[in-house]
Amino acid sequence: MTLVLTACGGGGFADEAATQADEGGVTEVRVLVNITPNLTQTYWDGLVKTFEDANPGIDVKIEAPTGKGVADTLQQQLAAGNPPDVVETLMVDKTMAPQMLDLTGQPWVKGTPLVEEGSLGGKVYTVGVGEQAQSLVFYNKAAFEKAGISKPPTTYDELSEAMAKLKDSGYLPLRTAGDFVTGLQLLQLSGPARAVSHPQWHQDIGAGRLKAGESMLPHLERYKTWIDKGYVDKNALGVKYADGETGFFSGKSAMYVMGSWFTASVAKAEPDFEVGVFPAPVEKGQSYPGPQGATMAAPYMVLKGTAHKDAALKLVQWLVTDKAAVTSQLQQDGNFRSGYERKFTPLEAEVQKILDEAPSRVAQGEGYGENTLPRGFNSAWNTEVQGLYVGKSPREVATAVDRWVDGRS
Repeated sequence: MTLVLTACGGGGFADEAATQADEGGVTEVRVLVNITPNLTQTYWDGLVKTFEDANPGIDVKIEAPTGKGVADTLQQQLAAGNPPDVVETLMVDKTMAPQMLDLTGQPWVKGTPLVEEGSLGGKVYTVGVGEQAQSLVFYNKAAFEKAGISKPPTTYDELSEAMAKLKDSGYLPLRTAGDFVTGLQLLQLSGPARAVSHPQWHQDIGAGRLKAGESMLPHLERYKTWIDKGYVDKNALGVKYADGETGFFSGKSAMYVMGSWFTASVAKAEPDFEVGVFPAPVEKGQSYPGPQGATMAAPYMVLKGTAHKDAALKLVQWLVTDKAAVTSQLQQDGNFRSGYERKFTPLEAEVQKILDEAPSRVAQGEGYGENTLPRGFNSAWNTEVQGLYVGKSPREVATAVDRWVDGRS
């Protein structure tokens, strides 16, 4: 994808010559990024090439995770004494903050999406490209019509009733997968209702006033009934993330819970049925739609120990403020940002409407900024939720989650 670079090369650092160059006079900036079906290695390389062309003294090396993901890989690299200069995908927490560069004094961070919400102790360590809606249910409109479902469900009871009709009509009601998808989907589905029942969920857990697993037990119990009734694939743990998407696009599944980046996958796949989207349901008696789970899209942090501070800062500034670079990233992964116009697909327009009508935005799962659980919660939660597929009871899963949190508090 070709990007048009702004005249200054995207930076207030354009006139600064103070950056340590590697051998040969070229500074190599290593960037650890997330690789997904949308954000491929090829895409990342193409994105930063425009920056490299405008800054011939800087060579950007895109690095894919070598561990289970970006977080796991970063910890491995830190332990080995070979961390990257920039890390994408993660947001700062109290454990990571001492290792990240404080960006508070950089004037260009102001106005970047969710920068205040993502701050920690009044300091900015993480800056992002846009905003991701999280608590979304994408659905096959033809499947709903065939099953006689005239409108999307607004409560969990209505959702379960819709699943029964969809199964009777020959569809797998809810497509899921293994990898990180299993636990993520349940967090996304439960987010709005949980935010109403426990508005200070992260803080209450951190202060010992609430148990994470216990508070999620009703959602675990409901999810287990869906597994038992065949509303989700009992063999889903053997399905890779990308294959889960493909399974939905085959037309044999009715719903797929995922964040707003899924809109880009839909546009790329061009399925032969119309895909719609609705906000995750809430408990009976709660106002609908509930608070929308949202997070920073494409968050970037600069490692405090980088030997290439100026070059790394210049790159990150370009990534989150250059109009063409930002628009490209928003388009590629189906994300949103006020003031940055891009061509919306009809599905993206529906997501924007959901964001506009949401009563508030809330952090979900591990959270960010001051609203955080111990680092690694999402992964631990995912592992325990997957236990429901292999014989664990909801109570056992909830207890294991609380044991994990208590051991890291």
